[in-house]
Parts: sequence; C-alpha cells; structure tokens
Amino acid sequence: MSVIASAPANPAHPWIAADHASYGEVTALIADSVLLRPAGWRWWIALGVSGLFVLATMVAIYVLFTEGIGVWGVNSTVVWGYAIASYVWWIAIGSGGTLISAMLLITRQRWRASVNRFAETMTIFAVSISGLFPILHLGRPQYFYWLAPYPNTMLLWPQWRSALVWDFWAIVSYLLFSLLFLYIGLLPDLATMRDRATTVYGQVFYGAFALGWRGSAHHWRCYETFQITLAALAVPLVVSVHSIVGLDFAASLMPGWQETIFPPYFVVGALFSGFASVAILTALVRWGLRLEAVITVHHFNAMAKILLLASVVMTCSYATEWFMAWYAGAAADRSLLVFLFTGSYAPLYWMQLSFNCLLPQALWFPRVRRSILCVVLIAIGINIGMWLERILIIWNTLSHGYAVSLWRLFYPTLWDWILLVGPVGLFVFFFLCFVRLVPAVPMNELRKLCREEHVA
Repeated sequence: MSVIASAPANPAHPWIAADHASYGEVTALIADSVLLRPAGWRWWIALGVSGLFVLATMVAIYVLFTEGIGVWGVNSTVVWGYAIASYVWWIAIGSGGTLISAMLLITRQRWRASVNRFAETMTIFAVSISGLFPILHLGRPQYFYWLAPYPNTMLLWPQWRSALVWDFWAIVSYLLFSLLFLYIGLLPDLATMRDRATTVYGQVFYGAFALGWRGSAHHWRCYETFQITLAALAVPLVVSVHSIVGLDFAASLMPGWQETIFPPYFVVGALFSGFASVAILTALVRWGLRLEAVITVHHFNAMAKILLLASVVMTCSYATEWFMAWYAGAAADRSLLVFLFTGSYAPLYWMQLSFNCLLPQALWFPRVRRSILCVVLIAIGINIGMWLERILIIWNTLSHGYAVSLWRLFYPTLWDWILLVGPVGLFVFFFLCFVRLVPAVPMNELRKLCREEHVA
C-alpha cells in the first residue's frame, strides 16, 4: 500500500498514479484510512482549531439572540450586511458542489471519481450553514417556522412575494435533494466498509446504512439508472435554486439590482466559487489522508481549466453590468457605476476584480495549472473575491440608492467578523468528522476507473 501511495503519475494513467494497482490495493488505501488507520496528528490539530471557531460561532449567536441585531453594523439604510452576504456565498459554494458532481457524471468525465464526494459533501454542509444566516438576520428568529405554509388556527399563510419564503424553499428542497444524491452514491462504499469492518459496532453501523446492498447485477442496474436520473434532475434544480437567490436582488427596484442578468450571473458565480472550494478541499484531503495515488496533478490541471473558463465568463458578466448601467442612461445607475470604481468601497471592488478576473488568468500557463500550491492559492483568492462580490452587491447599492439623504456606509463590528469567520471553522469541523466515518473518495468508481485504464 505504501508503494501505491508514493507511485509517480503515469501519463498513460493520469487519474490513478499507480501503474499496477489492483482492486484490493485501491480499496485498502481508501477504506483502511477510516477503519484501521488511527487519526493522525494533522486531523487532531485541525479538529481542535476548528472546534475553537465553532465555539466562537456559538458565542456570537448567543450574543445576537440576547442583544438583538443591533450588535451588528447594520443601520437604517444598509439593512443587510455580513449575514446576507455570507448566506449568498455559502449557498453558492453548496450549489456549485452538486452542479459540479452532476455535470461531470452526465458528461462522463473519468476524473470525477476522485473529487465528486468532496463536492457532494461540501454541498450538504455549506447549504446547512447558509440556512442559518437568514434566520439569524430575522428580528424574531424564534418564529422562523412561519416561513413554512403549515395549517394553523390563525389561517396565516406565508407571503409568497417575500424573498424570505423563496430562500426557505430553495434551501430546504436543495438540501433534501443533495442528501439523497450523496447517500445513493455512498451505498456501494458503505457495503464495502460493512464487509471490511473488524468490530461488531462497525459492521452494524455500516450495515444499517448500506440497506442490504449485495452488489448484484440487479442492484448495480438500479443504482446506475437512479444515479444518472438524479444527476439529470440536479442541473436544472441547481440553476433554479441559485436563480432564486439572484432574484432576491433582481426583483427589487434598487439601482444595480434590477437586472435580468442576475440569475445566470449568480449561477456562474456558484460554479466558480464551488469549483474553487473543491480544489482547496481536494488538496487538503490528498495531503491529510495521503491519497496521492488516486488524486494526481492531472485532477488539479482539469479543475484549473474550469476555473479559468468560469473566470472569463465572470469577467464578461461584470463588463455587461457596466455596459448596461451606462447604456440604459438612468442617472441612478450611472451614479452607482461611478461609485463602484471611485467611492468609499472602491479599494474592495478593485480587489474583487483582481481576485476574480486577473488572478485566474495565470491558469493559462500549464506549469501553473500543474502546481498544486498555485492552484490552491488561486482558489483561495477566488473565494475571497467572490465573498467581496457578495458583500459589495449589498453595500454599494444600499449605501448609494436613490435618496441622497440616505447615503451612508456600513461599519462592521466584532460580532460581524466572528460570524463571518466562525462558520468556516464549523464547516471544517463537520468535514473532518465526515472523513473519519465515510470513505473520502468513492471506492466503487475508482475500481471501475482501474479497469478502464487497464491498471488492475
């Protein structure tokens, strides 16, 4: 097994680094990291650090619930702040995760085998975290269940014209679908873990979730049909979900928001930030679990190409926004456009353009795409840039609306910063727990890849 983990990449077999890896070796490499290999110092340090962020998040939520949203920097003009920007950012990462996995499955991309579980797992945790922010932003969060149209004695139904109701159903429907999509893909691996478990607890735990999977021809036929059907449903679902998030802004009458480009623009942004997050997670899991044999440089090269394409599309989207603001001739839109480049938030706007438009252009060079460190650093820059885009969409419009007398800026407080950074640790904490219970990459798909590349 040590040989397969350290084998160099073979150009003839780009997606599995080993030249002579058998089915058993691939299975052992992935399953034993969960069943037999104890958690190393890297995992424990990461868990401890992320636990501190989780604690900080809990404290910030407690202060928010006891003191009210006045502890944030929101004011009578900029009524949205870090919470809503983070909501859009997290749900974009989640939307990008399932969209990536589904599209790669439909297009039969063989390198999907090593990264799809990161993307699908990322979706579950990111969407769950994103759902917290609209609730935290409510003046009375204890009544969040009013968003659901349940029968009650007052015959009170939700206002379907409210963006809050749209967000509620977008998050719930997408989270349930993503859980199903991930779980179906896990079934063969859970059965493998059941059969390889050396303890009664492991056999019962994995056996219960494997749902009696035996690997028969009938099971595989149903599995593959259902999985490809879910993938086909996932693409329009993701597009509709993140289009709803874009309509939260586009359905308003504010300058800079009332644009038809927002729904597709938000979908491309979700793919952009989602793929950047997958690249970061892939590098971390590859390093932490020593999976160099099944996650090669070629995977990062492929992801870098998609990031480059998404960056070009995002740049065109920004240019379209600028052109339409000028071409429409509305004084408020033109004034907002000038404010973007020269106003109080202009340094952040230039930073956003640098991270989202200029930095990814380095990926035109093959040497950069094949450097894992370079790809990860660019991916981190993209995620920072995409968060800046979300917050600046809010700040620029609300700080520079129609009424000049209402122009004022947003000044974040300590609790804004904690609820910005804390959920990142919460995400890492969940992900670390997940990889200690479930195979980080799908064994069944990698074994199939072994056969296709004539490695076995």
